[in-house]
Amino acid sequence: MNPRILLGLAFGIACSIIWGGHAVVARPALAGQGFHPLDLAAFRYGPAALLLAPLAWRARAALSRIGLGRLLVLACFGGAPNLLLFVCALLYAPASHGGTIAPMIMPVAGALLAIPMIGEWPSRGRAITLAVMGAGVLMIGWDGVTGTYPGAWRGDILLVLAGTTWSIFTLLLRRWQVPAIPATAAVTMISAAAVLPVWLPWRGAAVLDLPAGPLLVQFLAQGIALGALAMFLYARSVELLGPTRAATLSIMVPVTALLLAGLLLGEPISLLQALGASLAAGGMLAAVLFTGRKTA
Repeated sequence: MNPRILLGLAFGIACSIIWGGHAVVARPALAGQGFHPLDLAAFRYGPAALLLAPLAWRARAALSRIGLGRLLVLACFGGAPNLLLFVCALLYAPASHGGTIAPMIMPVAGALLAIPMIGEWPSRGRAITLAVMGAGVLMIGWDGVTGTYPGAWRGDILLVLAGTTWSIFTLLLRRWQVPAIPATAAVTMISAAAVLPVWLPWRGAAVLDLPAGPLLVQFLAQGIALGALAMFLYARSVELLGPTRAATLSIMVPVTALLLAGLLLGEPISLLQALGASLAAGGMLAAVLFTGRKTA
């Protein structure tokens, strides 16, 4: 195989593992280690803002053309509010839900919202695959109503909202023709400017009393791996593989999340969840590889 493709696959797989592990790292921090959702937001955007500031500076002319107003809107849908929806969901839902429901709902919500936002209608084949993915999400979340986690439905609702708001963010990038990497850097900096002034006086001292080990894990996972490294890996994967091939690797995110939640956290994976993940992953693969869209 072409070394360029192999390297692109390696970057894409590493990125998918990082994304899939987000809920697995965040869930125990919130469920028993004394962290508040705002702590994870501060760890995510504080270090990442410093790391990504050079990207925003180099793209300052393009960001200036976009305008502060649109960047603030993008930050509302793709920045701190989106992350807080996700991590607050993990107060109620297990990591296996967090790592599967949100990424699986993104293409479904994105396809539906693309109709009014950018005038893009899914083809018949794509609509079928999206319906299959939606069925897979329902199967995964069913134990949040009647199964092992009967109260998790509250978190599942927040996960659906998190996936939907991220879909709006990506659609706005397309509608406004915003370059994704500089925009993400700018959104990260805006989120840091919004979160840190609230977090420092309220939670800064309390966080210092937490054990050093979990603090280091969250700092590295949120600020370094998720905040900066994953974006670099995905961007390189798209560059080496092309956008369509790189997009297929997102299928690994829910699968990785489900496996890591079972292996590292001991969360039981029901047969219904496994079938739902398989159904949704198959739908994602078919949606990327075999179906198209049509514009109104």
